[in-house]
Amino acid sequence: MRSLKNILVTGGAGIIGCNFIRVLLNKTPEFSGRIINLDALTYAGNAASLEDIEKQFGGRRYFFEQGSICDRSLVESLFSKYDIDTVAHFAAESHVDRSIFGPETFVKTNVMGTFTLLDVARNFWQEARSVGLPGAGAPDIRQDVLFHHISTDEVYGSLGETGAFSETTPYNPRSPYSASKAASDHLVMAYSHTYGLPVTLSNCSNNYGPYQFPEKFIPLSILHILEGKALPVYGDGKNIRDWLYVEDHNRAVWLILQRGVPGEKYNIGGENERENINLLHSLIDTVSKKADLDPEKVRSTISYVKDRPGHDRRYAINCSKVKTELGWKPAFGFEQGLEKTVDWYLANSEWIEGIRSGEYRSWVEKNYGARGA
Repeated sequence: MRSLKNILVTGGAGIIGCNFIRVLLNKTPEFSGRIINLDALTYAGNAASLEDIEKQFGGRRYFFEQGSICDRSLVESLFSKYDIDTVAHFAAESHVDRSIFGPETFVKTNVMGTFTLLDVARNFWQEARSVGLPGAGAPDIRQDVLFHHISTDEVYGSLGETGAFSETTPYNPRSPYSASKAASDHLVMAYSHTYGLPVTLSNCSNNYGPYQFPEKFIPLSILHILEGKALPVYGDGKNIRDWLYVEDHNRAVWLILQRGVPGEKYNIGGENERENINLLHSLIDTVSKKADLDPEKVRSTISYVKDRPGHDRRYAINCSKVKTELGWKPAFGFEQGLEKTVDWYLANSEWIEGIRSGEYRSWVEKNYGARGA
């Protein structure tokens, strides 16, 4: 089991990253190290999501740094300043619709950003070159470190009515987003094979839970239900996704960081396949009950809209490897996770309003100054 002391979490102001930081600092007593959160705070990054973490752990075990993973000099300075021994790479542009209309940003962040992190890690973690002839071979990489890359099941493409993605499923990305993530996955494994960099990789299904940016399907639907707005559904609503509660995902990531085998990849799924339209009906029932709404009246606001270009029909993940080899299992059933998610959005109207008003963008400057800690 690895001794993790200084973890660089990229994208720690997004849904998965901020919940990962919470899991480690609040619910993982065996971790006593430091977390350095590097986030560029693009539109979906909200550092205010970790305001309580900053108050409790800031300057001791939690350090926020604002900046891009593409900024090599910044990344190099963080490795040196904090003596980074572990990277948990969550940072990514991740919204499929946005990738269709603006793919360049996805290539820059997801491909070049991942390359920058890998190359800095390789140089920082390499052992001092032995005295000898110049060019006599690349220096060895330390093996007490780890670069973990978080990716998506979308790199595998689309499934038919049966079957599930495994770690050996061939890649078949079908959107600019999934193509950029596939490229980054290949870079990670190439750095393992070429340079001996200790890496692990995980491909997860759709995450849901607290702190998810309101443009995503579940929080958007919750808010529209509460506000009596139309509930748009792509195509016939029968596209199927596997839903993974974000805390369950992050517990799997933690196990990989501790015990994952370098050079291996692990699929992490919720084993909760749902048609989009059926998920929406579940949300309508849950929110209506808690907010005292008429569910049938809410259902009348469902509208079917033109399908997304290249919309994959079905995703499903076989996560037996992470279960059998690392002992992971989800702690939350789908209904339980969905109820916890709805409860969180009902109880955190201030967080939602901060996003809608744009005030969340000024939180860092008010609390850290112009650039971060």
